[in-house]
Amino acid sequence: MDLAAKKPIICPAILAADKDNYQKQIQNVAHFAHRIQIDLTDGTFVPHKTVAPEDAWWPVGFLADFHLMYQNPLPAIQKILQHKPNLIIVHAEAEGDFGQVVDFCRDHSIRLGVALLPQTFPEEIFSVIDDIDHVLIFSGDLGRFGGQANLSHLKKVEILKNQKPDLEVGWDGGINDQNVAELVFGGVDVLNVGGFIQNSDNPERAYRALVRIAEETGTT
Repeated sequence: MDLAAKKPIICPAILAADKDNYQKQIQNVAHFAHRIQIDLTDGTFVPHKTVAPEDAWWPVGFLADFHLMYQNPLPAIQKILQHKPNLIIVHAEAEGDFGQVVDFCRDHSIRLGVALLPQTFPEEIFSVIDDIDHVLIFSGDLGRFGGQANLSHLKKVEILKNQKPDLEVGWDGGINDQNVAELVFGGVDVLNVGGFIQNSDNPERAYRALVRIAEETGTT
């Protein structure tokens, strides 16, 4: 695998408490995005709830990643996998049998990722890193758009890629046109962007600005 050939990916996020807002957010990005992250919460791991897994949908041709902020993610995974997502991301801090999650995703040929909250060290997932395709570095306000991108967490990216060079690493939280270059330069492959795109007066322009900066940084 030619690691140098990998291009950074700007991935708009969908985070909605009801079906109407979910549809609006999908429509905001449907004419320009290629890969999206659908954030779902259970009301336990995160105090507030989003739409349920069975209400999540995406346009034909999209790659859809699911970030499950669930205390026990397996039942949600079982509902989502029938729709063939690109990637399922569960939290390292969640409960349940991670081995069952691995087996279920592998049985359905779905890529698996693990999200790390700010207080979680990368070394805590080294024992299962061979079962993981993606690690999401979380640096936001859990279950909400916005928050601050704490760039000190970029050291986690270096640690993870030293352990597994071909690992895909994502970032979630506070991405904007002022910090996207530093995130890409720091080794982030997938940049999950919520508020900067969804709250913009022109979501497509906001998206394309990030794409331009990320791709220019990725080629330097």
